[in-house]
Amino acid sequence: MLQVSKLLPGGQGLAAPLLKRATTVELGWDVRQKSRFAATDSSGRELGIFLPRGTVVRGGDVLVAEDGSLIQVIAAPQAVLRITACTEHGTPFDLTRAAYHLGNRHVPIELQPDHLKIEPDHVLADMLRAMHLTVVEQQATFEPEGGAYAQGGHSHGHGHGHGHGHAHGHEAGHAHPHDHAHDHDHDQPHEHHGHGHDHGHAH
Repeated sequence: MLQVSKLLPGGQGLAAPLLKRATTVELGWDVRQKSRFAATDSSGRELGIFLPRGTVVRGGDVLVAEDGSLIQVIAAPQAVLRITACTEHGTPFDLTRAAYHLGNRHVPIELQPDHLKIEPDHVLADMLRAMHLTVVEQQATFEPEGGAYAQGGHSHGHGHGHGHGHAHGHEAGHAHPHDHAHDHDHDQPHEHHGHGHDHGHAH
């Protein structure tokens, strides 16, 4: 089994000829949200993926194997619910309201300008239809927004913008910029000094 422990978001930094030679692996969201899994690429090689915990793999990302070979990730079509505003009585605000209610339930959501996507759930589908939204099940790729369920990952090409210690974007109104990703701090008060220094305390 070929081990993979590096991921290049969106294949950044790779020349087009290198990407053309890369093998591919097609993965659904249920696998791509994991940081450790097994897969088989388009050339039949068995892969053992061991990425940093919390990493989310997106369609278009490139995995780098231990032998230096590249494997491009393709988001596999899967069953999803496509949610749109009702054409007769709906407004764009209906989608905003739906996203709010789904977010309160910690449901992974793919946000698009004119629709939302979630994984199939008949209870949520009934709730959304009661909100005068159109809900249709279809086969499509699923790329939900990053959030608390995807700590350390990246979302829609934003790369790994979770670097700690960079104050930009946090000065205005974020008194506790790291709380969302480090809930364990409350139980282990000495963990807070680990950012940027944990390599010295790993053993």
